[in-house]
Amino acid sequence: MKKYISRSTKSTAVQDIINEALDILENVGVPVNTKSERGLEKMAEAFLAVANVTHDWTTASDDTHLQTRQIITFINKHFEESISHGSYDNIRRKDLKLLVVAELIVNSGDKSSAPTNDPTRGYALHTDFKNLVVQYKTENWIDALLDFNSKKPSLAELLERKRNIEKIPVTLPDGKPLTLSLGEHNVLQKAVIEQFLPRFGSDCCVLYIGDTSNKMLHIEKAELNKLNFFELSHDELPDIIAYSTKNNWLYLIEAVHSSGPMSETRVYELRKLLKNCKAELIFVTAFLTKADFRKWVTNIAWETEVWIADSPDHLIHFNGHKFLGAY
Repeated sequence: MKKYISRSTKSTAVQDIINEALDILENVGVPVNTKSERGLEKMAEAFLAVANVTHDWTTASDDTHLQTRQIITFINKHFEESISHGSYDNIRRKDLKLLVVAELIVNSGDKSSAPTNDPTRGYALHTDFKNLVVQYKTENWIDALLDFNSKKPSLAELLERKRNIEKIPVTLPDGKPLTLSLGEHNVLQKAVIEQFLPRFGSDCCVLYIGDTSNKMLHIEKAELNKLNFFELSHDELPDIIAYSTKNNWLYLIEAVHSSGPMSETRVYELRKLLKNCKAELIFVTAFLTKADFRKWVTNIAWETEVWIADSPDHLIHFNGHKFLGAY
């Protein structure tokens, strides 16, 4: 059996039953890699309390209907903890959250219609899950597990489906598909890639995109290195970097939703970092709407470009002797 909890100071018996609980949860598809070791320990303890298990899985019950404070009492008594009863809301919000979402544990009893923040709300094992749990460490475990998993998608699968639904599909100029996480900032980044670049950088190759949940979603390190771009882990990376081979222009684009246009300071910092860059630099600030642009107009640096997604065929050029050129 995999050892999930390795740094605990608890007795071997308590560590063993916690690791067994986590083994069960991982086998039914709970994504245990989303929590810290301490988070896993507390989730396992809450599961054990609701199941009324301290050492023997055959005693698992689906009719305990424990309230959150009762769960804390059980954990303190049996698993060498000293959790404050004032922490009852953490049981609901953190320790039982994944298990309730996965319908392994259900809200139960006469209080089932109580508000979700009611500390007296009861929890119990789902009957189907209880029928599986009592088979753990018996010769029937594998068959019971296969049967259980065949009848319902795992939580990991459900969460992955949700993540995939909540994605913004993007097609790069070279036809490569990407998905960005949901959010207005990434809606704007999609518009920059699919509307701005085809209009004002027709031969551009996108060398970098910083997704809000993954700063290194798309990066062409070799191409950036050829241009003598600065250290890629640097905090000063713009949202999107694209390169025009025909013009030898490097587009440095900020997609502004809640912060950060190409200000005088920002442009100065980027010029300094890119003093050895082989390409000419084009500084662009992108906005979703004219209203967003109005909020930031006084912060935008001279000799930069502004593009607004709701007027995609036009650029606003902040002075200078060249239009859409390096200075």
